[in-house]
Amino acid sequence: MLKGRTILLTGAARGLGAEIARTLAGHGARLILADIAEDEGRATAAATGAEFLSVDLGAPDSIAKVGAAVAEMTGGVLHGLVNNGAIATGIGGVPFDEIEIDSWDLVQRVNVRGTWLMTRAAAPLLKASGSGRIVNVASDTALWGAPRLMSYVASKGAILSMTRSLARELGPDRVGVTAVAPGILTTESTDYVPEARHRQYSDGRAVPGPQGPEEITDVIAFLLTEGALTLTGQSLPVNNGFVFN
Repeated sequence: MLKGRTILLTGAARGLGAEIARTLAGHGARLILADIAEDEGRATAAATGAEFLSVDLGAPDSIAKVGAAVAEMTGGVLHGLVNNGAIATGIGGVPFDEIEIDSWDLVQRVNVRGTWLMTRAAAPLLKASGSGRIVNVASDTALWGAPRLMSYVASKGAILSMTRSLARELGPDRVGVTAVAPGILTTESTDYVPEARHRQYSDGRAVPGPQGPEEITDVIAFLLTEGALTLTGQSLPVNNGFVFN
């Protein structure tokens, strides 16, 4: 499905990102993985036959270096970008009026500004391919308004809005931009989530039960194909029916 297409994936070291990497590699994509966690990222790259770049999504200079490196590695042509990198661990569990300002700013800097800057860095390469695709990983918490998680919810709501705006700006260059909005997945990245919240999702889905990351990665793979352009601007709640869009 993705043979001959080169994909840049952020937040690829572990959890959902590592599962996305495995799926995209299985569909024949050439992968460039980027993450701040170098040891885990290189391990995922080795397991999937990918190349690895270190990136700090909170640092503009780091993102710019990744963009330049990808341009050199690919000859200036990139077919897909998956903006999966984000901060979630340790930012929830308090009401909105108890969120520390520094914590709020960090989440927006990494999740929102980092996504914008990575997209800006990759856009010329995606345009050059003639069939570029961007998949932004949001969260269904922004669709139902999860409480006591407002900094994260706000950042993922921004990703949904950015997806629509980017779709209109990049559409004339035949670059499609979509978002997926999963719920809580069963990965090591969600071990910190209270059991009650896991149970809320498991019991509340139209298809009851836990949801593993492997259940949504084929959707992401399809959104990176040439045939997915007609879905540009859309956000898909890939959460087994916990939230309907």
